[in-house]
Amino acid sequence: MNSASKVMVGRVGKGSAYLDLSQALSGILLSLFMLGHTLFVFGIVFGAKFFDQVAGFLESTNLAQIGGPIVGLIFLVHFILAARKIPFTTKEQKIVWRQALMLKHSDTWLWLVQVITGMLLLLLGSIHVWVILNDLPITALKSKELVQSGLWLYFNLLFLFSVALHLGIGLYRVGAKWGFVTRSNRFQVKKVIWGLIGGLILLDLISLFRFYFL
Repeated sequence: MNSASKVMVGRVGKGSAYLDLSQALSGILLSLFMLGHTLFVFGIVFGAKFFDQVAGFLESTNLAQIGGPIVGLIFLVHFILAARKIPFTTKEQKIVWRQALMLKHSDTWLWLVQVITGMLLLLLGSIHVWVILNDLPITALKSKELVQSGLWLYFNLLFLFSVALHLGIGLYRVGAKWGFVTRSNRFQVKKVIWGLIGGLILLDLISLFRFYFL
Protein backbone atom coordinates (compact mmCIF):
# COMPACT_ATOMS: atom_id res chain seq x y z
CA MET A 1 0.00 0.00 0.00
CA ASN A 2 1.48 3.36 -1.01
CA SER A 3 1.50 6.48 1.15
CA ALA A 4 -1.47 8.06 -0.68
CA SER A 5 -3.57 4.95 -0.09
CA LYS A 6 -2.62 4.92 3.57
CA VAL A 7 -3.69 8.54 3.98
CA MET A 8 -7.01 7.86 2.23
CA VAL A 9 -7.72 4.80 4.39
CA GLY A 10 -6.86 6.80 7.50
CA ARG A 11 -9.20 9.61 6.54
CA VAL A 12 -12.04 7.23 5.72
CA GLY A 13 -11.47 5.31 8.96
CA LYS A 14 -11.47 8.44 11.12
CA GLY A 15 -14.49 9.88 9.33
CA SER A 16 -16.47 6.68 9.85
CA ALA A 17 -15.44 6.58 13.51
CA TYR A 18 -16.63 10.16 14.06
CA LEU A 19 -19.96 9.36 12.42
CA ASP A 20 -20.33 6.22 14.57
CA LEU A 21 -19.52 8.24 17.69
CA SER A 22 -22.07 10.90 16.72
CA GLN A 23 -24.65 8.18 16.16
CA ALA A 24 -23.90 6.68 19.58
CA LEU A 25 -24.07 10.03 21.37
CA SER A 26 -27.33 11.04 19.67
CA GLY A 27 -28.77 7.64 20.56
CA ILE A 28 -27.76 8.04 24.20
CA LEU A 29 -29.35 11.53 24.32
CA LEU A 30 -32.58 10.16 22.86
CA SER A 31 -32.51 7.27 25.34
CA LEU A 32 -32.20 9.68 28.26
CA PHE A 33 -35.08 11.71 26.86
CA MET A 34 -37.28 8.62 26.50
CA LEU A 35 -36.50 7.53 30.05
CA GLY A 36 -37.58 10.95 31.28
CA HIS A 37 -40.63 10.88 29.01
CA THR A 38 -41.65 7.48 30.42
CA LEU A 39 -41.43 8.80 33.98
CA PHE A 40 -43.40 11.92 33.02
CA VAL A 41 -46.23 9.92 31.45
CA PHE A 42 -46.19 7.52 34.42
CA GLY A 43 -47.20 10.51 36.52
CA ILE A 44 -50.80 9.84 35.45
CA VAL A 45 -50.79 7.00 37.98
CA PHE A 46 -50.81 9.66 40.71
CA GLY A 47 -53.87 11.31 39.22
CA ALA A 48 -54.87 13.72 36.49
CA LYS A 49 -54.16 16.76 38.69
CA PHE A 50 -50.56 15.69 39.31
CA PHE A 51 -50.04 14.96 35.60
CA ASP A 52 -51.43 18.38 34.64
CA GLN A 53 -49.19 20.11 37.19
CA VAL A 54 -46.07 18.50 35.72
CA ALA A 55 -47.25 19.25 32.18
CA GLY A 56 -48.01 22.81 33.22
CA PHE A 57 -44.47 23.20 34.52
CA LEU A 58 -43.08 22.02 31.18
CA GLU A 59 -45.33 24.50 29.40
CA SER A 60 -44.59 27.49 31.65
CA THR A 61 -40.84 26.98 31.33
CA ASN A 62 -41.13 26.48 27.54
CA LEU A 63 -39.42 23.10 27.85
CA ALA A 64 -42.16 21.49 25.75
CA GLN A 65 -42.10 24.12 23.00
CA ILE A 66 -38.31 24.29 22.78
CA GLY A 67 -37.46 20.73 23.73
CA GLY A 68 -39.86 19.14 21.22
CA PRO A 69 -38.19 20.53 18.08
CA ILE A 70 -34.70 19.90 19.53
CA VAL A 71 -35.54 16.26 20.23
CA GLY A 72 -37.03 15.99 16.75
CA LEU A 73 -33.82 17.34 15.22
CA ILE A 74 -31.64 14.93 17.23
CA PHE A 75 -33.94 12.10 16.18
CA LEU A 76 -33.58 13.07 12.51
CA VAL A 77 -29.77 13.30 12.78
CA HIS A 78 -29.65 9.95 14.56
CA PHE A 79 -31.73 8.28 11.85
CA ILE A 80 -29.60 9.74 9.04
CA LEU A 81 -26.43 8.48 10.72
CA ALA A 82 -27.95 5.04 11.37
CA ALA A 83 -29.32 4.81 7.82
CA ARG A 84 -25.76 4.44 6.51
CA LYS A 85 -25.83 0.80 7.56
CA ILE A 86 -29.49 -0.08 7.01
CA PRO A 87 -30.13 -2.53 4.13
CA PHE A 88 -32.76 -0.72 2.05
CA THR A 89 -32.63 -2.68 -1.20
CA THR A 90 -34.21 -6.10 -1.65
CA LYS A 91 -30.82 -7.59 -2.56
CA GLU A 92 -29.20 -6.26 0.62
CA GLN A 93 -32.08 -7.47 2.76
CA LYS A 94 -31.86 -11.00 1.32
CA ILE A 95 -28.12 -11.09 2.06
CA VAL A 96 -28.68 -9.93 5.66
CA TRP A 97 -31.42 -12.50 6.32
CA ARG A 98 -29.32 -15.25 4.75
CA GLN A 99 -26.34 -14.38 6.93
CA ALA A 100 -28.49 -14.11 10.06
CA LEU A 101 -29.91 -17.57 9.45
CA MET A 102 -26.47 -18.96 8.73
CA LEU A 103 -24.68 -17.40 11.70
CA LYS A 104 -27.47 -18.06 14.25
CA HIS A 105 -25.92 -15.39 16.48
CA SER A 106 -28.15 -13.56 18.95
CA ASP A 107 -26.42 -10.21 18.43
CA THR A 108 -27.15 -10.37 14.70
CA TRP A 109 -30.84 -10.86 15.41
CA LEU A 110 -30.75 -8.01 17.93
CA TRP A 111 -29.35 -5.75 15.20
CA LEU A 112 -32.20 -6.78 12.88
CA VAL A 113 -34.76 -6.00 15.59
CA GLN A 114 -33.11 -2.63 16.10
CA VAL A 115 -33.32 -1.87 12.37
CA ILE A 116 -37.01 -2.83 12.19
CA THR A 117 -37.95 -0.87 15.32
CA GLY A 118 -35.91 2.07 14.06
CA MET A 119 -37.95 2.22 10.86
CA LEU A 120 -41.15 1.96 12.88
CA LEU A 121 -40.05 4.77 15.19
CA LEU A 122 -39.30 7.04 12.24
CA LEU A 123 -42.96 6.76 11.24
CA LEU A 124 -44.65 6.44 14.64
CA GLY A 125 -42.40 8.99 16.37
CA SER A 126 -43.02 11.60 13.68
CA ILE A 127 -46.78 11.15 14.00
CA HIS A 128 -46.63 11.27 17.80
CA VAL A 129 -44.53 14.47 17.93
CA TRP A 130 -46.68 16.18 15.28
CA VAL A 131 -49.93 15.39 17.11
CA ILE A 132 -48.60 16.52 20.50
CA LEU A 133 -46.99 19.77 19.34
CA ASN A 134 -50.10 20.72 17.36
CA ASP A 135 -52.39 20.29 20.37
CA LEU A 136 -50.59 22.08 23.18
CA PRO A 137 -50.93 22.39 26.11
CA ILE A 138 -50.58 18.79 27.20
CA THR A 139 -53.31 17.71 29.63
CA ALA A 140 -54.55 14.44 31.09
CA LEU A 141 -57.95 15.00 29.49
CA LYS A 142 -56.52 15.41 25.99
CA SER A 143 -54.28 12.39 26.43
CA LYS A 144 -57.21 10.32 27.69
CA GLU A 145 -59.40 11.31 24.73
CA LEU A 146 -56.59 10.50 22.30
CA VAL A 147 -55.93 7.06 23.77
CA GLN A 148 -59.63 6.23 23.84
CA SER A 149 -60.30 7.31 20.24
CA GLY A 150 -60.08 5.08 17.19
CA LEU A 151 -56.92 3.03 16.76
CA TRP A 152 -54.74 5.23 18.96
CA LEU A 153 -54.58 2.59 21.71
CA TYR A 154 -53.01 0.12 19.27
CA PHE A 155 -50.79 2.86 17.86
CA ASN A 156 -49.44 3.56 21.35
CA LEU A 157 -48.97 -0.13 22.10
CA LEU A 158 -46.86 -0.59 18.98
CA PHE A 159 -45.03 2.65 19.72
CA LEU A 160 -44.11 1.79 23.32
CA PHE A 161 -42.87 -1.72 22.41
CA SER A 162 -40.77 -0.29 19.57
CA VAL A 163 -39.28 2.40 21.82
CA ALA A 164 -38.37 -0.03 24.61
CA LEU A 165 -36.77 -2.57 22.29
CA HIS A 166 -34.88 0.00 20.23
CA LEU A 167 -33.64 1.84 23.32
CA GLY A 168 -32.46 -1.25 25.17
CA ILE A 169 -30.83 -2.97 22.20
CA GLY A 170 -29.29 0.31 21.10
CA LEU A 171 -27.60 0.87 24.48
CA TYR A 172 -26.32 -2.71 24.44
CA ARG A 173 -24.86 -2.33 20.94
CA VAL A 174 -23.22 0.98 21.83
CA GLY A 175 -21.58 -0.72 24.79
CA ALA A 176 -20.44 -3.65 22.64
CA LYS A 177 -19.11 -1.40 19.87
CA TRP A 178 -17.10 0.87 22.17
CA GLY A 179 -15.69 -1.84 24.42
CA PHE A 180 -17.89 -1.50 27.51
CA VAL A 181 -19.52 -4.87 26.84
CA THR A 182 -16.95 -7.66 26.70
CA ARG A 183 -17.07 -11.42 26.47
CA SER A 184 -16.71 -11.67 30.25
CA ASN A 185 -19.65 -9.41 31.15
CA ARG A 186 -21.88 -9.87 28.08
CA PHE A 187 -24.34 -12.21 29.83
CA GLN A 188 -24.76 -9.90 32.84
CA VAL A 189 -25.18 -6.83 30.64
CA LYS A 190 -27.85 -8.58 28.58
CA LYS A 191 -29.76 -9.41 31.77
CA VAL A 192 -29.68 -5.74 32.75
CA ILE A 193 -30.75 -4.65 29.27
CA TRP A 194 -33.70 -7.06 29.16
CA GLY A 195 -34.64 -5.90 32.64
CA LEU A 196 -34.58 -2.30 31.40
CA ILE A 197 -36.70 -3.18 28.38
CA GLY A 198 -39.20 -5.07 30.52
CA GLY A 199 -39.34 -2.24 33.06
CA LEU A 200 -40.00 0.38 30.39
CA ILE A 201 -42.74 -1.71 28.80
CA LEU A 202 -44.36 -2.33 32.19
CA LEU A 203 -44.36 1.38 33.15
CA ASP A 204 -45.70 2.39 29.74
CA LEU A 205 -48.45 -0.24 29.84
CA ILE A 206 -49.54 0.90 33.29
CA SER A 207 -49.61 4.52 32.10
CA LEU A 208 -51.44 3.67 28.88
CA PHE A 209 -54.19 1.68 30.53
CA ARG A 210 -54.48 4.27 33.29
CA PHE A 211 -55.26 6.81 30.58
CA TYR A 212 -57.63 4.37 28.88
CA PHE A 213 -59.70 3.83 32.03
CA LEU A 214 -59.32 7.40 33.36
